[in-house]
Amino acid sequence: MHNENIISADEALKRLKDGNARYLTAKKCGGDISPERRRATLPAQTPYAVIISCSDSRVVPEYVFDAGIGDLFVIRVAGNVIDDHQLGSVEYAAEHLGIRLVVVLGHDHCGAVGAAISHDPEGYVKFITDEIKTAIGTETDEYKATCLNVKHSISLIESSFEIHREEEHGLKVVGAVCRIESGKVEFDIS
Repeated sequence: MHNENIISADEALKRLKDGNARYLTAKKCGGDISPERRRATLPAQTPYAVIISCSDSRVVPEYVFDAGIGDLFVIRVAGNVIDDHQLGSVEYAAEHLGIRLVVVLGHDHCGAVGAAISHDPEGYVKFITDEIKTAIGTETDEYKATCLNVKHSISLIESSFEIHREEEHGLKVVGAVCRIESGKVEFDIS
């Protein structure tokens, strides 16, 4: 593990919640993106949380959590679905960077979830919507489907052997949903 500034999952979650609270009234991102911060991260990165988020341009984790360069290890993929590539990235972040919090961040008005509910896309998009269909079953309520999709991604992460090993060292995997209109991130999803 290279991250000597390891913080607990609970402290990382508090930082995310505090950052989201600042974001709700912000006019600009307050995270440190200065040249000094960029140079400070050159020896090694020391993010405090992994965020697996949808690729949607309206939900930018660094903004939503008012974070700067080097604060978050962000994995973005349409529909915040999980496959071996995302699992490998999570394992790397937990094992080599010492990150103790993984957040699967879904959002309302998600095009991938909507497509899984009401379309049968063709091409490579089908890989994404098929994974979401597995997660949501016959659910047609968009918010409930989004929550089920987040929970499915969490279960895939938690089933990883390496993640189980890291859980012994305090790793937590949690779900959240961002409300696009307000920017509020809800960590208590049902």
